[in-house]
Amino acid sequence: VNNPVKTQMSSRNLHALTLSLDTPDDSGAAVSTGPPPLFRSSAIGEWCVLSGRSNTELAVEVAETLGVSLVPVKAKDFADGEIGVHVLESIREKCVFLVQGMCPPVNQHLMELLLLVDALRRASVRTIYAVIPYYGYARQDRKTTSRVPISAALVARLLESAGVDRVICVDLHCGQIQGFFDCPVDNLYGSLVLRDFFI
Repeated sequence: VNNPVKTQMSSRNLHALTLSLDTPDDSGAAVSTGPPPLFRSSAIGEWCVLSGRSNTELAVEVAETLGVSLVPVKAKDFADGEIGVHVLESIREKCVFLVQGMCPPVNQHLMELLLLVDALRRASVRTIYAVIPYYGYARQDRKTTSRVPISAALVARLLESAGVDRVICVDLHCGQIQGFFDCPVDNLYGSLVLRDFFI
């Protein structure tokens, strides 16, 4: 589903935003340091990237930047509105980076994310890193009146209950959302990319 909220970037900007592969030397020039520690492994098969239907273009560019292929996933909508997902390759004992945002339709993409996490956990993966370019319900991060939910906290509990080990987000509505999680959260900033176009 095409959506203006989807995150689309070039491979050059993906490095700058998500991986920080370059570090400045004494002269201020960027010097490549190779893959970050998270990706350094004697066996490339120990980690993989897969995606739901919300940010497919971004997931493809991430995989191309890292030099791997996306793990194929089949997702479908049933006649009664339910969602079905199926990971089509063995991912046992792998570290999985799951790219799935909560852009509109928010509820559908959130449910798809939870189902994918559950499928990965039942497939005996080692760790699940949820890469969420857009965190839905982030604006509902506090009680503004009586008898209302704190929806951002509920989404965090749902993700952790499903089995997420680490969350990677982009420009959260407010930093304290990270406190709703017990697992580690990385809040990346789009300004690192945008400043190249405005400064």
